Amino acid sequence: MKKTKSLKNTILLIIGFCFAFNVNAQQKTITGTVTAEADGMTLPGVNVIVKGTSNGTSTDFDGNYTINVNDNDAALVFSYIGYKTKEVAIGNSNALNVVLVEDLAALDEVVVVGYGARKKSDITGSVSSVKSEELNAFPVLDAAQALQGRAAGVVVQSNNGGEPGAPINIKIRGNTSINASSAPLIVVDGFVGASMPQPNDIESMEVLKDASATAIYGSRGSNGVVLVTTKKGRKGKLSVEFNSNYSVQNTANELDLLNADEFASYQTAINPGYVQGPANTDWQDLLYRTGSTQNHQFSFSGGSDNVNFYTSATYFKQEGVVINSEFERISFLSNVDAQVTEKLKLGMNLFGSRGTKAGVPTQSTGETANGGGDDVISLMFRFAPDQPIQDANGVNTINSVGDNVDNPYAIATEGVNETKTDNYRANLYANYDIFEDLAFKTTFGFSTANGNAGVFRPSTLVVTAGSGVGGRATIENFKRTTVLSENYLTYNKEIGKGNLTLLGGYSYQKTSTDRFSAGAQGFTSDSFSFYNLQSGSTQLIPTSSYSETEIQSQFGRLNFDYDDKYLLTATVRRDGASNFAENEKYAIFPSGAIGWKISNEEFLKDHDKISNLKLRASYGVTGNQAIAAYQSLASFGSVFTPINGTTVINVTPNQVANPDLKWESSYQTNIGLDLGLFNNKISLSLDYYNIDTKDLIIEDSSQPQYLGFLTAASLRNVGEVNNKGFEISLNTRNISNENFSWTTDFNWSTNKNEFVTLLNGQDIFQDASPGYFNIPRTHILREGEAVGVFWGFEYQGVYQGGALPAGTATLSGAVAGDQLFTDIDGDGSITPGDDQKIIGDPNPDWTFGFTNNFSYKNFDLNIFFQGSQGGDVMNLTNVQLFNGDSNATRDILNSWTPTNTDTNIPRAALRGKQISSRFVEDGSYIRLKNIALGYNLPSNITDKLGMDNVRLSISAQNLLTFTDYSGLDPEVSYGVVGQGSSASNTTNGFDFGNYPTVKSVNFSVNLKF
Repeated sequence: MKKTKSLKNTILLIIGFCFAFNVNAQQKTITGTVTAEADGMTLPGVNVIVKGTSNGTSTDFDGNYTINVNDNDAALVFSYIGYKTKEVAIGNSNALNVVLVEDLAALDEVVVVGYGARKKSDITGSVSSVKSEELNAFPVLDAAQALQGRAAGVVVQSNNGGEPGAPINIKIRGNTSINASSAPLIVVDGFVGASMPQPNDIESMEVLKDASATAIYGSRGSNGVVLVTTKKGRKGKLSVEFNSNYSVQNTANELDLLNADEFASYQTAINPGYVQGPANTDWQDLLYRTGSTQNHQFSFSGGSDNVNFYTSATYFKQEGVVINSEFERISFLSNVDAQVTEKLKLGMNLFGSRGTKAGVPTQSTGETANGGGDDVISLMFRFAPDQPIQDANGVNTINSVGDNVDNPYAIATEGVNETKTDNYRANLYANYDIFEDLAFKTTFGFSTANGNAGVFRPSTLVVTAGSGVGGRATIENFKRTTVLSENYLTYNKEIGKGNLTLLGGYSYQKTSTDRFSAGAQGFTSDSFSFYNLQSGSTQLIPTSSYSETEIQSQFGRLNFDYDDKYLLTATVRRDGASNFAENEKYAIFPSGAIGWKISNEEFLKDHDKISNLKLRASYGVTGNQAIAAYQSLASFGSVFTPINGTTVINVTPNQVANPDLKWESSYQTNIGLDLGLFNNKISLSLDYYNIDTKDLIIEDSSQPQYLGFLTAASLRNVGEVNNKGFEISLNTRNISNENFSWTTDFNWSTNKNEFVTLLNGQDIFQDASPGYFNIPRTHILREGEAVGVFWGFEYQGVYQGGALPAGTATLSGAVAGDQLFTDIDGDGSITPGDDQKIIGDPNPDWTFGFTNNFSYKNFDLNIFFQGSQGGDVMNLTNVQLFNGDSNATRDILNSWTPTNTDTNIPRAALRGKQISSRFVEDGSYIRLKNIALGYNLPSNITDKLGMDNVRLSISAQNLLTFTDYSGLDPEVSYGVVGQGSSASNTTNGFDFGNYPTVKSVNFSVNLKF
């Protein structure tokens, strides 16, 4: 018994010693600072891990770290991008200061490309990268906005100014289509066609611009590809981060309009019988307000040896600068990667969001009821300032001149425009290493977008749709579902001095879209809004549709580099798409590229100034299949015909079939040079490109109307457009020392386009004006001319009376003080068509972005300028305001009179809305897009707070704009109502009813635990 008790005590004693040893070991804390060997600067964000464990931390902004270790831990491992990993023995010291050495090979960053990644030095195509630190340099409402001015050849624009929730348009290297979309393909974490995640969730964005980079996406690559990679977890301790920002917004500009007395004098000059109204209303002041945005994101990430994770949740809300316009969104993202076995890795990407938009009618959503329109932006400019909101009887006022339209305040406050959209996406993958050099990856993804939109016009609006019918309500629902499955093999092999990578795979994607709309009018109460259609006395005809598109593809790519000097890339993809004709469903899209690393040649590799010199050249074919389903098939429609008092439904041909409708194909050439000087302190990239897009999908209206087709036009592959240009990207590290650094990024690009051939060589006219303008031609597509140039009369000033200057004429019945135009056909009169010509080009000559980043100790300053040179703007707002039947800007006070003849503004008079060069202005501008000042709290403070880092910043967007344009903003984004996303391809440059651009001041805080 004593032996048993003695053994028990011995065991307890040993356990006690072990416990005491462990407790003592946990008390040991190692601290230190990590610096760079080259300049002695501290390095923030260095990973510090106890060797052989998952115990780790990272250095703070000052390069300091603190980590708890056990006495039996042998070493710490320090790793940092661009530097060689270093292992340091712990020993008996409690302080370890570490110096890291630059790794020139590691400095060669990895760039994501389609279905893989390549070292930047091995890229043979044209690719621009935007990293997370650039995305977060200043707050953006949409991640796509971060590309503006940061990637050469990329034009980014809101679809409707500063409107809350407005979509973003991206164009890469110009317009390549008329009727198909010119938007690039968006790929998020491998999911093709996904919606953009939130900016704080993005690790990097790569813009693929030439055929060598985009041909792997075949029929969807002709407009470029934007690859988005979201953040992932890293091995080490759990990292928790909170980002919050709040901004105050105001209109960047307002029009200087006439007040009530000035307006009455102006109208009296036109109509001596005009009676001035009882008010002096500033409609801009009533409708504009101080807006705001708030964005709050919470994320946590981490990982072990086998599993990494990143999860975030974001809340965003924007209250627009126009009353009753706002947008709210909640979203989440989750990425999980697991190394299940030595050979098998599994991953999951989940994304979801709900957006709610409450808006007012603008140029993108307004109606043209009663010939006047109900978009509040243009109405606040044109509505008579001598009218009150309501008359003495409490009835909403209507305009006292021109069209019978409701006042904009009533429309904005009493009408309802709401949209709710849900987006969900799940993407799963499995990667299996079959052999050391051969890996197989399979992915399966599913996404769905559900939207519900409702519009209500109450009976209190006097003349807008809804008046006289007891209110009018419409709803529209849509659901879009996409399934994506991709499977591919990747083979990597070293062959002597060469490295070979082969990729081959199969892709299948199916998208289905379901739409339904209905409406009613004649409600007993306006309180129903659009939620009780069945109570309307009159039911509007409902519509519904369902469509499916499928695309299946086989693709392959070869990458080979020899001796780290000579590069070869070859890509091919075969696509089959259901939305093309039976005879043309399949096409092959090949590309090839070569590169030469001249700086690695013996005669240059030891050069003391040239650290990188590479030539690149590529050629390939990509496609565009972005048209609606069933466009190649014959279709039928319904018409309702009253016969003997009974409505009879008839079926009639709607569209003629085209059995040969096929893809648009872009034949692309790119020649580039990459240069690095002084250990890459100066990096320069030059690219020249030429894109010939053939088999343009054009509407053919030549079929006779007597054939009975409801749609006069059918789609055909006829036409060619050329885009060519030059791009420059320059990055410099100007100063880099212990306390101060300064870097500069500059990019510049130019694009020239023209139509080479069109259908039978005939001009194509397009109208981008509101319906009530009744102007059939505003833009022209013509062989040998740029895409979407303006069409109209050439203004020659004011007619002074008497004999007409040679080559000019006036409109019928003109008197002194009226408009004078060029008489092109010389018949002595001005007539549409015969006396119209090209009067402007909205395509800019060049665009640029210029960024300077400064840091001093814990402070950093970002200054970003962006601009455009040479694009014309058609000031359609002034076409309306100088028409005589609306309010006007104060420029009208300088109109022609017998005593004021030295002016370019015609006399006060009622006149038609003529599109002429009088309203074409230079839209060149330079804009201070962002200025941001940030401060990181010192580590001695954050340590006391128990945080890894605390960052505070203040920034301002669109603070200054330098331009000669007289309108609200030269960066116009007028869209054609109801003509789809492709309408903006060839009808750019109009300024009318745009939601105003905003300038904002933003306050941000970032907390890391």
